[in-house]
Amino acid sequence: MEPEEPSRGPVVEQDRAGERFVVREDGDIAELDYHRSGDRLSILHTGVPASLEGKGVGSALVRAAVEFAAAEGLVVVPRCPFAQRWLEAHPDVAASVPIERP
Repeated sequence: MEPEEPSRGPVVEQDRAGERFVVREDGDIAELDYHRSGDRLSILHTGVPASLEGKGVGSALVRAAVEFAAAEGLVVVPRCPFAQRWLEAHPDVAASVPIERP
């Protein structure tokens, strides 16, 4: 019997043209919509279907947006309530980028 590979969590893809990050799993799509303007990355909305809730999908989406902002030298503006709460609950990740409260 071969050992199982450790779970790596949701796979997040960036759709730059659509200004969103997405997770596709079992025919469902979760997304984080953003808008980039100058040196600001506004997180507008995070949507996770019920079938994907509790799997860390929302967290993976916000983390991907923050990592993108850090790599691009952007200020994160969390307009989405979920992203605001997530960043407050994860100060270690939030500390990796400047945060501008809306």
